Amino acid sequence: MSKSKIHVASYIAYNKATNAIFVQDNNGDIVSTNSAIQGSLYNIAAVERDTGLSKDILRVWERRYGFPKPERDHNDERLYTLPQMEKLRLLRLLIDSGYRPGKIVNQDAAELSRLISDQSTEKAPPPEIAGILELLLRHDIDGFRNALVQALMKQGLLRFVTDTVTGLNHWIGEAWLAGKIAVFDEHLYSEHVQNILRNAIVAQPGRGSGPRVLLTSLPGEKHRIGLLMVEAVLAAEGANCVALGTETPIIDIKNAVPAYQVDVVALSFSSAMTQSAALAGLEELRGLLPDSTEVWGGGAALSRARKIPHGVLLLRSFDDMRYALERWRVENPQH
Repeated sequence: MSKSKIHVASYIAYNKATNAIFVQDNNGDIVSTNSAIQGSLYNIAAVERDTGLSKDILRVWERRYGFPKPERDHNDERLYTLPQMEKLRLLRLLIDSGYRPGKIVNQDAAELSRLISDQSTEKAPPPEIAGILELLLRHDIDGFRNALVQALMKQGLLRFVTDTVTGLNHWIGEAWLAGKIAVFDEHLYSEHVQNILRNAIVAQPGRGSGPRVLLTSLPGEKHRIGLLMVEAVLAAEGANCVALGTETPIIDIKNAVPAYQVDVVALSFSSAMTQSAALAGLEELRGLLPDSTEVWGGGAALSRARKIPHGVLLLRSFDDMRYALERWRVENPQH
């Protein structure tokens, strides 16, 4: 294969079936399958999965800030380089810790890394959290899962969520900032916690009393762990939960409310969704539902929100949710 032929190649092509990336010339002939190219370009689905940033956010940042600026294949689909992927990971960490995208998105990776280093803390987690975290960092899968199960059995579902899982979420974030934890460690943590929470929710006695709460997220919001934590707390407090999972279109939420005789719709928004998108989704949903159906919203995307759509209740903590639950029961004694 001659170098001159590679130079006249007209575009990069991506084979979805094989996950291979190659170069084609103007005649459509494959002229390169260079391993360096294959290893350094990622489609938008892979970037979303690896960084936790939704496709919508990636496209908005591209239009608004000029980053990331992906390559395009012959089908005009986006392909991202490894340096872009690494920078997006850094951006997500900083946004999770409170930075606004517009302030940091055009800074280089070195400056983002410095900001992350400045954010890290020298404080140590409490002993019970430190012990579980150490098992994860040692890659002791059985020990890690057993420690989580033992904490659940000792604390009960409510305290397990509000103390242990909430604490682990925070300290795993700190480990991220300090560079002590890898992507695969975070994935393993999320998978095990989600499985344990699902099993614990199913094991709760009875179906619960009022209110009947529909739990879901809007399209673009894939993070399940926060939604499961909310469901676990509500189940532990005796509410009747209707869990639809993540990414339910607004029109389907609207149609599910009368079908399941829902009293409250509760939506979770992680930092992977922009505040404006979260607020717009809540406002649209509120306008489609009867006044008798309450709409609750919470999560990192709304943590700094100042103006909430009329008729929407913002929950900034699990305590807020428990107060909202008790208030609903006082106002609806017939349930």
